[in-house]
Amino acid sequence: MSRVGRNPVTVPSGVEVKLAGQSILAKSKLGERKVDVSRHVEVKFEDGKIVLAPREDTKEARTLWGTTRSLLQGVIKGLSEAYRVDLEIVGVGYRAAVDKKTLNLQLGFSHEVKYPIPDGITIKCEKPTSISVIGVDRGQVGQVAAEIRGYRKPEPYKGKGIRYSTEAVRRKEGKKK
Repeated sequence: MSRVGRNPVTVPSGVEVKLAGQSILAKSKLGERKVDVSRHVEVKFEDGKIVLAPREDTKEARTLWGTTRSLLQGVIKGLSEAYRVDLEIVGVGYRAAVDKKTLNLQLGFSHEVKYPIPDGITIKCEKPTSISVIGVDRGQVGQVAAEIRGYRKPEPYKGKGIRYSTEAVRRKEGKKK
C-alpha cells in the first residue's frame, strides 16, 4: 500500500476544485491548472479534501496512486502559495533588470543577455543583484531559474556568477608563488 497516496490532499480556502471524469481542474486567484488522473486511480472530493484510491490491487495502480497524489498536492500548493526561487548575482558590474517581458542580464560578456520571460512566470529584481522567479508550476519555475543560472554559473576561484540563494559555492585556492 502507498503511504503517500493514503493521505488526503487538503484544499485550502481560495482554491476551487472541480472533478470532471478523470481530470481535476483547480482554480485560484493565481491561475488555474488541470491534472489528468490515470484510469487506475479513483478520485473523490469530500469535506474539502481530495481522497485518492487505487481501482484494483495491481503494482501499476498502487504506483500511480502515490504519484498522482504527489502531483495533485504540488498543483494545489502552487495555486495557494506560488513557488519561488531566489537567485543572487555575484561579480563586479554584474546586474539584472526586468523590462516588460524580458530579463536583461549584464554578466561580463561583450553584450547584454536578454532572457524572454515565459507565460505563467513572474520575475522580480528588488536589487540589481537579486532575481526572484515566481510561478504556480513548480517544474516551470525550477526550469526558468536553471536556464538563468546557466548563463553564468558560479566559478570556484572568485565565486563570480549567478547562484541560488541557498547554494554554497566551494571556493578553491588560487596559484601560489
